[in-house]
Order: sequence, then C-alpha cells, then structure tokens
Amino acid sequence: MARTASYDRDKALDAAMTLFWVKGYHATSLKDLEQALSLRPGSIYAAFHSKEALFRETLDRYSARMEADLVALVEHAPSPLAALRGHLVGLSDLTPCDRPSTACMLVKSLLEAPRDGDLRTFISAHLDRIEDVIATAFRKARASGELPADADPDRLALRVQTYIFGLKIQAQRETDPEKMRQLCADLAEEIRLLSQPSLQ
Repeated sequence: MARTASYDRDKALDAAMTLFWVKGYHATSLKDLEQALSLRPGSIYAAFHSKEALFRETLDRYSARMEADLVALVEHAPSPLAALRGHLVGLSDLTPCDRPSTACMLVKSLLEAPRDGDLRTFISAHLDRIEDVIATAFRKARASGELPADADPDRLALRVQTYIFGLKIQAQRETDPEKMRQLCADLAEEIRLLSQPSLQ
C-alpha cells in the first residue's frame, strides 16, 4: 500500500506542477486542481494541507530536477565549460509544444510573487541553488586550469543563469528557430572564449 500511495503522490505532484507551470499560482483554482489531480478538495487538503503548500512542493520538485540535470551534464561532459556550452546550445531545440512551458517555472513564479513575502524568498532560494550548481562548474573549470586563475565563478554563474532564463523566454515567444540556434551558438561561444588561450 505504501508503494501505491507514493506512486499516486508522485503522479499528483507532477500533474500539479504542470498546472502551476502553465497557469501560475494565482490563476490556478481549486477546481483546476481537482480536475488535474483527480482528487476531491478534502483529499487535496488532507494530502498537501493547502494550495500554497502544494505549490511549494511542486517548486521543490521542479528545482530538484533542474539541479540534477545540470549536475549530470557537468559530470558526463568532457569538461565543465563544455557542459555549459552544450546546455546553452541544447536550448535552441526548446519548443512550447514539448513541455508545459519553455519559460522557467521558478522565474515565472518569482514574477508573480509579491515583492515582500515568504514565497518570494522561497523561490529566490531555489534560484540561488541552481546558480550555485553553475558556479560549482566554473570552480571546477578554474581548478583544472580550464579557466584563468583570476576568473570569478560566482559572477560567471550569474551571467550564465541569466543567459539560460533569457533563452527560455525567447523559446516561449516562439522565436524563429534559426535565430534561436544562432543566439544559442553565440552565447556558447562566449563560454568557450573564457577558457585559457591554450585550451581554445
């Protein structure tokens, strides 16, 4: 029974994540959640306590997957910078039809959240963790000599995170595919040029 409950919860969280990702927190009604999760209101509150608690859990889920994907990319690429270049180039293939939204769920949620509040802080903390994954890749590149010794991993990570979110927004706008490929290639080239001259 425990395995079934766990599976059902995972399925419900994925459905809720998709719904919040597409509609946003405020535009998602209890009726929307009932239909997406195939649960009655009482069952939703018994399982997740509140709409906001459910929303936070879906953000945890989204962020964890994004972090895991980036970590795996860095671990399996020939080098940390190659991993980041590959990630940027890969974003040229994003299309609105192959996922709930090409825009980052965390960024969309941050824009919707009140300027002052626990939810905004919660979302920002997730963004910080993703930025730190990127910074760790740059630290590894610096330690291996792929980057110059005076490179600033934190500053570079903020730049690359901004590139990633910007590219996802362009994909959401359905920017011309060739323009997307060129843009992704240009940004990936910026990463290549960061490396030591002997490694370029």
